[in-house]
Amino acid sequence: MKSLKWTRFDTRWVLSLFGTAVGAGILYLPIKAGVGGIFPVLVMACVIFPMVFLSHRALSCFVLQASGDDQDITCAAEEYFGRKISLFIAVLYFFAIFPICLAYCVGITNTFESFIYNQFLPLLNVDSVFAQWLSSIYQINIDVNGKKIIALSPFYRAILVFVLVSIFMFIMLFSEEIITKICEWLVYPLCIILFSFSLYLIPHWSFDFTTIPNTKEFLTIIWLTLPVLVFSFNHSPAISTFSLNVKKEYATIYEKKTSRILLATSSMLLVFVMFFVISCVLSLSAEEFADARAQNIPILSFFANKFENPWIVYSSPIIAFLAISSSFFGHYFGAREGAYGIVRKTCKLFGDKEPNLKLIRLISGFVMYGVMLFVAFYNPSVLGFIENLGGPIIAAILFIMPIISIYVVSKLKKFQNKFLDAFVFIAGILTIVTVIYTF
Repeated sequence: MKSLKWTRFDTRWVLSLFGTAVGAGILYLPIKAGVGGIFPVLVMACVIFPMVFLSHRALSCFVLQASGDDQDITCAAEEYFGRKISLFIAVLYFFAIFPICLAYCVGITNTFESFIYNQFLPLLNVDSVFAQWLSSIYQINIDVNGKKIIALSPFYRAILVFVLVSIFMFIMLFSEEIITKICEWLVYPLCIILFSFSLYLIPHWSFDFTTIPNTKEFLTIIWLTLPVLVFSFNHSPAISTFSLNVKKEYATIYEKKTSRILLATSSMLLVFVMFFVISCVLSLSAEEFADARAQNIPILSFFANKFENPWIVYSSPIIAFLAISSSFFGHYFGAREGAYGIVRKTCKLFGDKEPNLKLIRLISGFVMYGVMLFVAFYNPSVLGFIENLGGPIIAAILFIMPIISIYVVSKLKKFQNKFLDAFVFIAGILTIVTVIYTF
């Protein structure tokens, strides 16, 4: 019997789960969280830790108690609730992940669009033909607040979207193992750079606390930020693989081990993510956060346009590109498998016991590719995607489903803790109903 002593296996999984969570979400969280100043953010830091730890632990238990050694979330759902309900859960899971891919396509396009105009164009000779042409393909728009939004003309944005999304999809043709290793390699230097960026902002911190929201505004800001918080701390795409690996490594003590590893991951995420958010919030005003949202760009691209420091100016868009890219690849794997699973389950429900898997992959891939091209060109709000689709649906899968299962599935009832379960369930409901408020 293995002991509960911490091992390299545990450390490796903490870093892996941490890398799954930390990606592009952290680049948009400050924009949403910062509108009310620092005090709501401090309360968010206190609330998000138990939300993240307890919900992911419940989802891990959901997977671990399923029969077999290769079960994922949708397979476990089929065992507990039957094929029809599992199909509904599979659809939910797909729509929790695929909109994130869409948001990343928008984000990467806008990051490049901003970089070309604000960082690359100033390096060129203003009298050169190329510089004049590059400047001419941008147009100035005025938003509802009277602010100037500089963006590519529709034709050239369509070209940029086609090139970037096509590159993403081409990379996805390589083996999953190669892409996963590249993404894991990118995560750790990315985290170091982001932490260094948080430290760099300290001299720019402003401690002007004269503007504090009233109680109603204070609570509303926290509530409406929940979807983005959940999104930014979410590492549920890796929970199935993590849980099954821990079960194989620790055959008799896997439940305690999963809990300890998830606790360490949640603690690490709390320190890293919230330090970055706090540093950003103390460095910008509410008006600047609103401006960043109107431009629909990551917070690092906004800082690149604000500061004159060359390191910030040129590294920030690159960091944003790496963060969005690594997150896209990880989430696209889940979205792709989710799409395949939905089609397979649907075919089986209608009597086709052996559907053509190659045809399913081909059609699903082209449909997803077409949707990503259209959405990236249309340029909807990235935060809108997270607030209205990604965050609430993730909450349904991560907060609601496992807690309901604990009270209706006999083999899960041993995990009941009414006080903590109520906290997780209420947090999930509050996250979901933000959609009603925003509409």
